Amino acid sequence: MGKLTVLALQIVIAMVLAGSLFIQLWMVPLISTDLKESGVPTGLRITFNAIVVFGILTVQISAVCVWKLLTMVRSGTVFSHGAFRYVDIIFGAIAAASVLVFALAVLLAPGEIAPGIILLICGASLLIGGVALIVLVLRTLLAQAVTRDAEAKHLRDELDEVI
Repeated sequence: MGKLTVLALQIVIAMVLAGSLFIQLWMVPLISTDLKESGVPTGLRITFNAIVVFGILTVQISAVCVWKLLTMVRSGTVFSHGAFRYVDIIFGAIAAASVLVFALAVLLAPGEIAPGIILLICGASLLIGGVALIVLVLRTLLAQAVTRDAEAKHLRDELDEVI
């Protein structure tokens, strides 16, 4: 991965983190106020806000882990066992986001929302779960790459001894 690509991705991640902080600190309280003025019960309002805040937190956690992996790419250490920790955290965060989106659908289902919208939200939950599974497949590929890298290093060491 080129330095320009890594830099561009880090800029995008920084913007995502800044935007998500803005939403958590500024927009969520405004949404809560709007829901209160609309007469939404307190328990429902708190649950909705919690789902939104934790959903944004899953994005932030994933962004920070991707940043750490990019740092490992830049230093040439991404094919090590240290990378698994970040990939596992990303998988967990995406899986949690899938559950949160489904919880949002469950929360909205008894209301006056059209059933089609609830189905779309459930579909989004399924899609996010699919992304989590893709990350799991990529983790397996990383494991194979780490194994191949260790084998190559071992063979290079043996070859150096022979020479």
